[in-house]
Amino acid sequence: MTSEALPFRQAIRHPDYQVRLGFLCLTLLFAAVCAAALLSISLGAVSLPINEIVSSILGQADQRSDLIVWTIRLPRTLLAGVIGGSLGLSGAIMQGLFRNPLADPGLTGVSAGAALAAVIVVVLGQNAFGMQANDWLPLASFCGGLAVTVILYAVATSDGRTSVTRMLLAGIAIGSVAGAITGLLIFVASEQQLREFTFWTLGSLGGATWYKFFLVGVFLVVTVPIWQWLARALDKLALGETEAAFAGLPVERVKMLAIVLTALLTGVSVSVSGMIGFVGLVVPHVLRLVAGPAHSFLLPASVLLGATLVMLADTFSRTAAAPAELPIGIVTACLGGPLFLWMLLRDRRLSNGLA
Repeated sequence: MTSEALPFRQAIRHPDYQVRLGFLCLTLLFAAVCAAALLSISLGAVSLPINEIVSSILGQADQRSDLIVWTIRLPRTLLAGVIGGSLGLSGAIMQGLFRNPLADPGLTGVSAGAALAAVIVVVLGQNAFGMQANDWLPLASFCGGLAVTVILYAVATSDGRTSVTRMLLAGIAIGSVAGAITGLLIFVASEQQLREFTFWTLGSLGGATWYKFFLVGVFLVVTVPIWQWLARALDKLALGETEAAFAGLPVERVKMLAIVLTALLTGVSVSVSGMIGFVGLVVPHVLRLVAGPAHSFLLPASVLLGATLVMLADTFSRTAAAPAELPIGIVTACLGGPLFLWMLLRDRRLSNGLA
């Protein structure tokens, strides 16, 4: 290593440098969220210039612009933002809890439980009560994800201690069982029911309303003090459970809060939008590569980047094939899959270079 490289490496590891880098990243991410929101509101079947959007928000536009902004695009854009933020935050918490950058909210089986509850409503509910059973779809999918989390926590906890390894294995097992039951119900579903469920699993924000935005937004905002406390706790937990306990960290409480918070945020997001993949996996991983593993930065940054990603994906999904609408889960998978593969190949090349 050259003499010039050594001072630079020491400088970027200095706490003051990390703080300034984190603040700069958060500022840029906030600007990206605002830009993505304006782009989302502007683009559509009827394009709106930025000045007209601002005038509508200030209450100075005509009735046509107000209808487009306030009734159609603004609630959908904001819903995309809070769902993306919730999924990004859930992914960052899960990766911190498992101490594994490949962890994903889906590992807990929440998504599988929500999907099982959704197919029960679509197939059995419609057979018993008709199409009005679909009104219970968001609530049922949320309760399904929450029920799986309760079962998972009960299986992974023994003598007051929760095993992260057992939780991971139990989540895979419960997800497999839920997937099998889901497949059985799909087998007996009608063609229309199969189409409805398939579209739900691919994710969509087509039914966005102010009520759904406030439902997800309240969960995200109310839990801010919890995930701010978790940020400091997860930094200590990264040293290992034994070391964190000796440092005075209530390890079991941290695990419980992380699991419950992830289940709530993921469950409520999936319940109103369907399954949107790769956001919780890719977003924290990208940010960790850019600005390091400190959760005091990683958690709020994951909210901002997740919101930006889902807003941009939703904008593309409803404009790329207009007047038809692509499922947003397809867009995020097409974006997140290759990006994540590139990051894995990049890590392998770096590891080979250091070997």
